[in-house]
Amino acid sequence: MRKKQRKIIFVSLLTGLLLLMSGCGLLTEKTNNEIDPPQEVNFLDDGESLEETGEDKDALADGKDAPAGATESHQLQVYLIDENGLVVPQTMKMPSAEDPAKQVVEYLVNDGKASNYIPNGMRAVLPAGTEVLGMNIDQGTATVDFSKEFKEYAAEDELRILQSLTYTLTQFDNVHAVKIKINGEDQKVMPVNQTPIGENMTRADGINIETNGVVDVTGSKTVTVYFIGQNGDDEFYYVPVTRKVNSNENLVKATVDELLNGPSIQSGLLTDMRNEAELVSAPVEEGGVVTLDFNEAILGEQKNTAISDAVLNSLVLSLTELTGIEKVQIKVNGTNEVVSQDGKLLTEPVSRPVNVNTVEF
Repeated sequence: MRKKQRKIIFVSLLTGLLLLMSGCGLLTEKTNNEIDPPQEVNFLDDGESLEETGEDKDALADGKDAPAGATESHQLQVYLIDENGLVVPQTMKMPSAEDPAKQVVEYLVNDGKASNYIPNGMRAVLPAGTEVLGMNIDQGTATVDFSKEFKEYAAEDELRILQSLTYTLTQFDNVHAVKIKINGEDQKVMPVNQTPIGENMTRADGINIETNGVVDVTGSKTVTVYFIGQNGDDEFYYVPVTRKVNSNENLVKATVDELLNGPSIQSGLLTDMRNEAELVSAPVEEGGVVTLDFNEAILGEQKNTAISDAVLNSLVLSLTELTGIEKVQIKVNGTNEVVSQDGKLLTEPVSRPVNVNTVEF
């Protein structure tokens, strides 16, 4: 009951806001028309896997030349801060570089290389003038050596910087952890608010963290789910949010449950999930594929006969954050003949997108 009340309040507030902005209603019987989902999400082709594209990523992370046909530019993700203070992935096309891992961190510097290409409502996370003095990747750990300007950030950005650096660098297949140096000296804590870093930082530390009402935070687990953000230009993008869940929960089901619960009112994020959507059976995991069987309320497009892009993308992005999950199979009431928003049958499992929130130049 509390879940329903919270979502009704959120929907009412959001409906009123958009009525003022656009003069039209947000929600009727279904929620599929409440947003125009982010369009720049590129999924792998049928039969293609992340491993098959990983050679290019490994070559980039190792500082090798880009593969044939990609010598002039490549696409890499940077994690920026949006106007709500959330850390958001943006895929940017960059000139090919001898050391792309160093290059992508340089694109995180305010008033730096990416300043002319950062979308409206976004900003880079590192203080202006920060230099990357060195980058070393050894046994899965990327160590970044910054100049003294790195220390000149606002206190409220400290966690955002840690999350942005960690997620930006761990996009490379051979990077699983990140360490920070300043002028050659290892940092065990951050210089402004003294946030502990420890030996290194990993994605397990989370991004845009919400405790989500879990009482025993120390004994909890985390899941990362993707909701939808919106900037002042009415452009939409996917935003990862890490939530604490009870330690005895199955992580696949917990991830789906958090998506169905929807974003918090405080986050300012949106969802395209309908209130009535729910799993009709327990998730099944086999060989890197998780199968989810929903009721018909998961459908919200084409007169409630198809799954929207926003719902499909949120599910796949969220579940493939879990270790060992590579693809997602969607069923509705036991049948896998689910239709996508563009009218295609989703009879095969869907892989994680290659590029998310692509910036056009």
